[in-house]
Amino acid sequence: MDRAGSPGPPRPQDRVLGPRRNRDADWNAWPVADYLAENYRRLHPCDVGVIRHHAAVYRTIAPGALCRTLELGAGPNLYPLMQAGAASLRVDALEPSAANVRYLRQQLTDGPDDSWRPFYTLCRSLDPALPESCTEALRRVRVVPGVAEDLTDGTYALASMNFVAESVTEDFAEFTVLCDAFVRAVRPGGRLVASFMERMPSYRIGTGPVWPACPVDGAALRAVFAPRTTGLRIERLAKDRTLPEYGDTGVLLLTALRRDGPTA
Repeated sequence: MDRAGSPGPPRPQDRVLGPRRNRDADWNAWPVADYLAENYRRLHPCDVGVIRHHAAVYRTIAPGALCRTLELGAGPNLYPLMQAGAASLRVDALEPSAANVRYLRQQLTDGPDDSWRPFYTLCRSLDPALPESCTEALRRVRVVPGVAEDLTDGTYALASMNFVAESVTEDFAEFTVLCDAFVRAVRPGGRLVASFMERMPSYRIGTGPVWPACPVDGAALRAVFAPRTTGLRIERLAKDRTLPEYGDTGVLLLTALRRDGPTA
């Protein structure tokens, strides 16, 4: 569901027995306006770090070299979609939340909100192969309502996932299943690029309900991705103090290639 919002103590109606799983949250009610206000109405140091990391991957790919790429759990965050706008001929933004699907479609139809301009300026400064306008870059995007279970093995040349698998479940086993689906979405040798909130507990956006999250660190990511990938690299960004207090300790950035043969 993309980067999480501010945490808070669970209210009685938020509590369930055992770890909350993805199915226990009403993602169709995701608070898009509050989420954007907390996270993406201005460019934060965290965003700069993620964009720089991802740009280093996309700069190595010739324009139009990737027939089809994936943004898994796109949420309302447009900059990962922008960044694929040179290398990829088609970007599938897979998103389960009806609220996020509405926002994405509106942005593609009417043009991106003005608040996204600084994000695209930075993206293009780091990858000059991107089109002159953000609107043009986003023309490659196709919004696909759906969930990770809908993915077909080996469909994509590259898959991107940003603040998703750790932000939708409290169950590490389910986190692992979601990451496995992410890896399997690309063909053997296909590229993977991702970002994760480090050690983030379950969280709250504004004054809304508590959403499930799975605290992960670099060791947890290596345990999940090393058996499934080659060339695995994990980098860390320090905690962004310009964002609301989420309970996280920073951001983890991942690049890898899908391993040939069995992924686990």
